[in-house]
Amino acid sequence: MRTRRRQQGPGGEDGGAAARAVRAAGAGPRRRRARRRHLSPKPGAARASDVGLGATGRAGVIALISGSVAVRRADHVVIDCSGVGYQLAVSAQTLRHVPAVGLEVTLHTHLIVRDDALQLFGFASEEERDLFLMLLGVQSVGPKMALAVLSGGPPRELLAALAAGDTGRLQAVPGIGKRTAERIVVELREKVGVTLPEQAITVTRSDDPRAIAREGLLGLGYSAAEADELLNGADGDSPEDLIADALRTARR
Repeated sequence: MRTRRRQQGPGGEDGGAAARAVRAAGAGPRRRRARRRHLSPKPGAARASDVGLGATGRAGVIALISGSVAVRRADHVVIDCSGVGYQLAVSAQTLRHVPAVGLEVTLHTHLIVRDDALQLFGFASEEERDLFLMLLGVQSVGPKMALAVLSGGPPRELLAALAAGDTGRLQAVPGIGKRTAERIVVELREKVGVTLPEQAITVTRSDDPRAIAREGLLGLGYSAAEADELLNGADGDSPEDLIADALRTARR
């Protein structure tokens, strides 16, 4: 009787060396056990950085908002868009273009993404928004200070003041000292010169502290009569001191 060849290999009874040799010859790489973790993204899948969230923390996802005014405050407004309220930080200049509560308005916007918050800023014009972004590019100038600068007057007047190197106009803004004003002028003067139209507004420079302080109060939303009344009793040698004293009087 002929015996057929079996697939059974040597075992322990045939000697340890033979068994180990067979196991080693047939051994292959083991697969790792699946663990609890996020699956790898598919090729071409979108990531957070691909949808407007860059390394700078800024995003341009929301560019324009139209709706009715739900809240109107000195430093922000809330726009009702189909039942959703968007809070936008605004400058005093933009606030002048925002109508009363209940009326319709359209504002250009810019969204800044932080680790702990989403900040939405509103502007009456694209020109003002562009100037806001330029100011953010200056060292030590944040969104709050940039809005304060924009409150100092219409965008074209501010652009012309920057092009003329008028640091006094910037120093009239509360919170901006001489060094910061000079830094803004140095970093933006050439950029502003390129963006100014041929028929730019001519700005007459003034060294009178009271005249500069008056412009600062007008930029903060006070009327001409209110600014003059506040400055009549204000004391100080610099525009900053005059504005600070005038604001203290206004709070009384």
